[in-house]
Formats: sequence, C-alpha cells, structure tokens
Amino acid sequence: MKPLVLSLFAIALLEPAQNSRTFVGSITDSMCAAGDHSQMKMGPTSAECTIACVDAHGAAFVLSDGKSVLGLSDQKTSEKFAGKKVTVTGTLAADGKSIRVESIVESK
Repeated sequence: MKPLVLSLFAIALLEPAQNSRTFVGSITDSMCAAGDHSQMKMGPTSAECTIACVDAHGAAFVLSDGKSVLGLSDQKTSEKFAGKKVTVTGTLAADGKSIRVESIVESK
C-alpha cells in the first residue's frame, strides 16, 4: 500500500506542473479590459482606476496582453499588481477564458 500512496502523491505533484505555463500582460479590470482607463476617470493612474472599478463597480482583476483578456483565480494577489506588467504562472482553464493562478510577479 505504501508504494501506491507514494505513486499517487508523485502523480498529483507532477500533473499541475505539466499544464502550468506563463502568461505576460498587465493587471487591469474586467470593465476596462483593454487597459484604457482614460474614459473612466476613477483615479489618476491605471492602478487606482483598476482598483476603483473592482471596488466600486464589482469588476474583477484580469490579465490583458492587448489582444486577449483572461480572468484570474487569485483576486487578492492580483490587486497588489494592479496597473502593472506581470508574468502570471498558472493553468489555463478548459474554456480558455481564465487562469488558475500559481504565482504573479512583476515583469520588467
């Protein structure tokens, strides 16, 4: 029984890593998914507008690369990077519309 448990544990550890990939873009909100906050005027910076749209209008933090927009499972960490270019490591959902976030780091 012990080898079976170890084998299942090893498979569980390897499976997410096989599907994991990186995505680069900017953290914005689902209302201003293109990253253009000039019309909203919810704050003087993209970061402040993004946070205000989430707080005041029920938007969600998303990752935008200028072509596509992906939802982010980790909204709390996303807030820390609002308005910034980031690299997100995670797994793309089966529908291709969101990322199960493993980590977010600021990109240079």
